[in-house]
This record gives sequence, structure tokens and C-alpha cells, in this order.
Amino acid sequence: MLSNSATAVVFPGQGSQVAGMRDLVAATRPDLLEAVLDLVGDDPFERLEDSTRYAQPAIFCASLAGWTRLQGHVDPVALAGHSLGELTALAAGGALDELAALELVVLRGRLMAVSGEQSGGGTMLALLGGTPAQAAQLAARHRVSLANDNAPGQVVLSGTPDALAEVQEAARADGLRAMMLDVAGAFHSPQMEAARAPFAAALAQVEFRPTPVTVFSCASAKPFADPATELADALVRPVQWRRTMEALVEAGAQAVVDAGPGQVLAKLARRCTPSIGAASAATLLESADVA
Repeated sequence: MLSNSATAVVFPGQGSQVAGMRDLVAATRPDLLEAVLDLVGDDPFERLEDSTRYAQPAIFCASLAGWTRLQGHVDPVALAGHSLGELTALAAGGALDELAALELVVLRGRLMAVSGEQSGGGTMLALLGGTPAQAAQLAARHRVSLANDNAPGQVVLSGTPDALAEVQEAARADGLRAMMLDVAGAFHSPQMEAARAPFAAALAQVEFRPTPVTVFSCASAKPFADPATELADALVRPVQWRRTMEALVEAGAQAVVDAGPGQVLAKLARRCTPSIGAASAATLLESADVA
């Protein structure tokens, strides 16, 4: 059903990992599996929970495998990615070679891990049921950063564990739900600043090509204009996913397919834009097989 609609394909970031990702990549894109094992120097699928340096390349490969499986089933009107997923979306759209994108992902994960360690460590907290304005007030009061505006009622803050524990108590006192996330860093916050310059230097060496399909930045909720600069700056800028979903609809999307290994973005799409259809790649392909 979705494949007959004007469809946007979206690519997830961290937190979307599921069991079986390695098998998916091995079966669908063995070339990517070989490349990621070589570039990481280890098996990132076996160390997903150890560090962002492993989670990012594993999710990138699984998402590109999902994109490969979608070929022939979806002709997207637009692409977008959540955080790490921006690089996947640009690779899927043809803005850069897949191997070059994978090299950037491996570097990005390593730089972000080191930056987080150097800044003293951090984590993230999901504020559920609140508004961006409430989240901004809590962030200012407790010296943390607004990291993700994911969907109505789901905003994520980044900061030190101690500061976010204070936010959690304050949020609950205000009648909001607040849940610590199992992530190894305060992503999209000043804790990632040390990663920006070396990542920008690497991006400057990459040739970005025009794409036949529009690729949206999740930091600006607009089509990419200068990918090298925008990808570097996005390390310390909040993810505007709710606005990005609205922009995809304005661009003509009547349905959304999450190409990632799980259903994180499909679920967010239903919350952000309940008037349009949303499905994971696996669900769409199962429906196609049945049909």
C-alpha cells in the first residue's frame, strides 16, 4: 500500500539497533560487512553496547542493507535521516559513495566517543509528555542541552548524569515522565564540540554530488545546501525531527518508510504526522511478498 503512495524514506540513528542486524547485512550486503570489519578493526555488531564507535557503523550498514532491500518497492520523493541517519540518507541518495560514507561514519563514531570521554562523560534523558518549551526551561535551569525534538511529547536532553538526574526529579515534580536513555554520550550537545573540527576536516575532503531526490537535514528541517558544513555542525546542534517530518509532508510525502533495522522512525512518524501512512522496511517487504 505504501509503495503506491508518494513516499519518503527515512534512516535512523543510534538506539535503533535490533537483534539480527549482522545476519541482515551478511545476507544482503556482504560487501558492507567486509568493509566495516576492516575499517573498525573489530566486529561492531558484537560490540553494539560498548561504545558509539561500534553502534554507529553497525546501524549504518544495517540501514543501507534495508535500503538495498527496498529497491524496486519504493520510489521516494524525499529522503531524511535522524542524526547518524543523515549520512545514510545522503549515501542512499547518491550524494557520496557508500564506502566514503562508511569511512565517515566510522570516524564520526570514534570522534564522538573520544569527545564524550574527554568532556567527562554524559548521557541523555527522554522527557515524555512535555513540550519543547518545558524542555528548554528545564535545560536552562539545570545546565543541560536540548538534544532532540523527536515528536509531540517526546523531547530528549543531553548532559552529565548528575545534571540529568536533577532534571528527572524536577520533571516528575512537574507531572512529566522522564526516562534515562541507555546511550554512551551526551550527543548533540557541547560535549561533542571536540569532534566537530576533525570531522569537518574529513568532510572537506569528500566530494558531495547533487542528488536526483531531495535529502533533508534533520538539524535544519530543510534540504541540504552544504552537506560538509551541516554534517559537522549537526554534532552539537539539536535534532529537529518533528519539524523534519512536517517538511517531508510539505514536500509531498503521503507515506513514510523506515529503512532502518527496527521501527523507531516509523513509530515517530505516526506521532508526528498521524494523517499519513508509516511502516518499517521489514513490514513493507512482508506485505509485498504476501501480495
